[in-house]
Amino acid sequence: MTTAPTFPVIAWHEAGAEQSARWRSEAGVPPPRRVVIADDRMTADAAYRQACEGVALLWRGDFQNARQLIQAMARRIDRKPRKQPASPLDAFNAHRQAQSQRARTLGMVLIPLEADYSIALRRAPDVTDACREVFGEADPNGMRSVLSLRELLGLVGAHEWRKKGVEIPALGARIHPYYGVFSPVRGEYVDLVARAPLPARLPALAFDIGAGTGVLSAVLAKRGVARVVATDTDPRALACARENLARLGLAGQVDVIEADLFPPGRAPLVVCNPPWLPARPSSPIERAVYDADSRMLRGFLDGLLAHLEPGGEGWLILSDFAEHLGLRSRETLLAMIEAAGLKVIARDDVRPMHPKAADASDPLYRARAAEVTSLWRLGAR
Repeated sequence: MTTAPTFPVIAWHEAGAEQSARWRSEAGVPPPRRVVIADDRMTADAAYRQACEGVALLWRGDFQNARQLIQAMARRIDRKPRKQPASPLDAFNAHRQAQSQRARTLGMVLIPLEADYSIALRRAPDVTDACREVFGEADPNGMRSVLSLRELLGLVGAHEWRKKGVEIPALGARIHPYYGVFSPVRGEYVDLVARAPLPARLPALAFDIGAGTGVLSAVLAKRGVARVVATDTDPRALACARENLARLGLAGQVDVIEADLFPPGRAPLVVCNPPWLPARPSSPIERAVYDADSRMLRGFLDGLLAHLEPGGEGWLILSDFAEHLGLRSRETLLAMIEAAGLKVIARDDVRPMHPKAADASDPLYRARAAEVTSLWRLGAR
């Protein structure tokens, strides 16, 4: 009796026979049902037409030509006229829908991987290290796999970020993000934690809720907090935080543990930087940006009092981008704080420094240009 595989499988017809391989998608995309073989003779117009019809193209030509092909397909997508949205919320919904459709279309160009993650195509780069970081060690049973070229390029880009790291001025060092773990490229929220006044008596303990790369834990430790307990539920984030803190020589000062929001006990300082947009993520790797129904934000606020020492502070780092998009009002946020038995002690604001805030061609430019990121210092009412 043959045991069914525990992973998705993609199937296609080639050289007069049925073929199959393991399907890989970190974005959670199911394997395409229709697959045809494509090579350097495929034109961008033909590829774009087939991709729009839901036909996946398993590439057998030159690897660099495949990259050029999806760039040409992207230009065709970007040329399509867009309706002018009536409101910021309409603009956000239209933008997400367009991005989703773009990802689906460009994700239809597929690359075959050998069992050791090598690519048997002309001019193919060595992607084995990037694949091992995300997928684990090579398949011991020698099974090939297939993934979209778009996702593969994302893995390679993440691998380069992980190698070189992100410079964090507040630390005087680099943080090395893993694939799928929110990268601290937007340094304004780190600067807020680095400059906010600590509670009157230097806390001996702090909790970092949703640690991600571990950057905020590192900042707190560098500021003199004797012990930090950092929590997360994502195995990659936990591994990433541990590696970064060890590299910074802070592993003995910061405990990284798996927990949904709070660790056991109370602390005089509890810090949280939840996802900023209350919308449903369309893939697992979007969970660092989108927080459906503000689950993490509500969980942090509702549980904070039970984990704060008397006189302690909770630091909530939150952008008001959602407010400018019409996804959540300031009144709603303040009502959530009050309902949790909390009060606002102070608030420190900073304007965004990322390039999109100055890009007038961005469909969400108005909201991005008005955005402010705040550190809300919260205490018991």
